[in-house]
Amino acid sequence: MRIQIVDAFTSRPFAGNPAGVCLLPAGPWPDDHRLRRIAAELNHSETAFARPLPAGAGTGWEIRWFTPLVETNLCGHATLATAHALRQEGLLTGPVRFSSRFSGVLTAHPEPDGSLTLDFPAAPGTEVPVPRGLTEALGVAPVATLRTGALGDLLTVLPDEAAVRGVRPDLGAIATLTRREELRGVIVTAAAASASASASASASASASAQPAPDSAGVSGEPAYDFVSRFFSPAEGIPEDPVTGSAHTALAPYWAARLGRTDRMTGFQASARTGLVGVAVHGDRVHLTGRAVTVLEAVLRV
Repeated sequence: MRIQIVDAFTSRPFAGNPAGVCLLPAGPWPDDHRLRRIAAELNHSETAFARPLPAGAGTGWEIRWFTPLVETNLCGHATLATAHALRQEGLLTGPVRFSSRFSGVLTAHPEPDGSLTLDFPAAPGTEVPVPRGLTEALGVAPVATLRTGALGDLLTVLPDEAAVRGVRPDLGAIATLTRREELRGVIVTAAAASASASASASASASASAQPAPDSAGVSGEPAYDFVSRFFSPAEGIPEDPVTGSAHTALAPYWAARLGRTDRMTGFQASARTGLVGVAVHGDRVHLTGRAVTVLEAVLRV
């Protein structure tokens, strides 16, 4: 079995979010225990396994995603990484439709500039009271909290960008909270620090299908509209570098909050950083990004 490590939602290696990608031959899935052990061995936030489907199946590939601990119901960056791997292998020349067990049909569209756009179901949030222990776990009081339905995350709005960047979470407390509340993880988010950043992000998004190369805290940092981070320690992901699936909730929230109908750019302020172009289309969200293959290997056992 060939394995690739692909950095997603970035245009440069060793940034964005690394995902394992295993393109399997046609036929039945390997035993689930084997898939879980491979994902645990790679120890990235997600590993995607994809197998081709026979003609007439309605979709070209079936995809599944595993954290180091569990199978998950949706993963944006590993889907982007898988579409990138298919393109690198010459198996994707136009849109590819992925069948998934829990999230329906997902489509990846190659863009002329080399980026990829994912078509995912939107996950609009419903405002709920701040869960017990959340303020203490984050070290900052939220402005609002929203549950994201089937996505299973708690969208937590903080006072400003500095608060998002400054969160030093108590991961044990977050794991306890998410298990108690039956959540996948906690998203923290705020608007970009200045109106000028938001305005220039709009201009940048209109001019290009892919945001500028990502970097954080340096001169020339790219423009963006909102900032986020994501924590899911109960599922083996202390902090996810760039979470595509979380942006299916972030996009409708910030589109409504900022009164935006055009494309926006989200910046995930993890140590690796990454940018996600987002656009809301009814009950769907388009997520645009680039990816870079950094390793190819062969599983010997």
